[in-house]
Amino acid sequence: MPIENPEQLRQHIELAIRVELSTIPPYLFAMYSIEDQSSNAALLIRSIVAEEMLHAALATNLLLAVGGTPRYSGRDYMPTYPMDLPHHQPPLKLDLAPCSPETIQDVFMRIEQPQAHGAPPEPDEFESLGQFYHALEIGLELVNERFEVFVDPQEGAQMSNPAYYTPVTFDVGESGGLLLINDLESAVAAIEIIIHQGEGLSDARWADPNHQELTHYHKLAQIRDGESPLGSVRSLRRNPRTADYYPETIRVVSNLFNALYRGLYLILDRIFSGGPDQPRAIGLLYVVMGDLMSRTAHFLVEQQLEDGTCAAPTFEYFEFTEGSPLEEIRALADRAASQEPDLTSVRDAIEGLSLIL
Repeated sequence: MPIENPEQLRQHIELAIRVELSTIPPYLFAMYSIEDQSSNAALLIRSIVAEEMLHAALATNLLLAVGGTPRYSGRDYMPTYPMDLPHHQPPLKLDLAPCSPETIQDVFMRIEQPQAHGAPPEPDEFESLGQFYHALEIGLELVNERFEVFVDPQEGAQMSNPAYYTPVTFDVGESGGLLLINDLESAVAAIEIIIHQGEGLSDARWADPNHQELTHYHKLAQIRDGESPLGSVRSLRRNPRTADYYPETIRVVSNLFNALYRGLYLILDRIFSGGPDQPRAIGLLYVVMGDLMSRTAHFLVEQQLEDGTCAAPTFEYFEFTEGSPLEEIRALADRAASQEPDLTSVRDAIEGLSLIL
C-alpha cells in the first residue's frame, strides 16, 4: 500500500513500532541464554536491545507528531512467538531461542540486513528495514507537502528529553538519541537515527560519524565470526510456555515476569499520554525493564526443569483483572518470594514502586 495520505502514513508508522518491538524479546531471550552476562557477546546484544527500545520511542514520537495515537494499552503492539517479522519478504520467522551462531546469522542478521545497492524503497513487503524506512521517509515528505501533517505534534506526549536515554556499553551518544519531532526536518532526523544504528547504509560499518559504534548488523557479525565468542549457552526450550513449566513454583515466577512485561506496555501507554506523571513513568520504565524484569529473567534461566533444560522468560500476554495491575504484580512477587527466597529483593523493589500502574 503506497503512502499517500495521513491515515496511510500513520498506519506505516505503527507498523514500524510493531516491527521494532517484535525484535526485542528474541534478542533478550538469546542474551539471557548466554551464561557469562559480562561477555562481549551478551553486552553487544544488550546494546542492540537498548537501541531497539530507542527506535520504538522515536517511531512513537513520530506517530504523535503526525496526529496519531499510540496503542500500548491493548494487545496491538505486543508480539506473540513464534511469529513472522511483520511484512518482511521472504517470511522471516522469529522464535524465542537460545543464542547460537545459526540464530545470529539466519535470524538476527537478516533482521538487520543492510539495504542492497539499488534496492527500491518498499513501504509494505520489504526485504530490509532500510527499504521500509526509506519508503516511510519518502511518504512522509509527500504527505506533509499535501496535507501539512505537523499542525499539532503533541509535543507534551512525546518522550523527547535527551536526558532520558543513556547509551549502554558498545553504544555511543553520537549515533543518536531521543529527540522532539515537530516538523519534517526532525522527523527525517529520527528516521536516519534508526537506519544508521540498525543496518546502516549499504556496506557502512559504523553507526556514528566518529566510528566508535558499530551498526547492529556488524555487532552481530562480531559474534557470528567469533570475534566476540558466545561461550557457554544454557539449554533453553524454544518458544517456552508458562503452562508447561514444572514445578508450579517456576510457573509463579514466569507469571511474575510476564506481568512485569505487560506492565511495561502500560507504562509506555502512560508515558506517551503525556501529563505531569510522565517523568515518573519514564523512571519506572527503566526500573521495570532494566532491573525487575532482568533479575526475574536471570533467576528463571538458572532453574533446571525435569527434562534437563532450563526455564526462561516466555514473553506471554498477561491478563490483569479489573483491579490494580501494580497490586497484582505485588501479589505475584510476594508469592514468588515466599517460595524462592532469592526473589525477596525483587519483591522488595516492587513494594517500593508507586502510582503509574
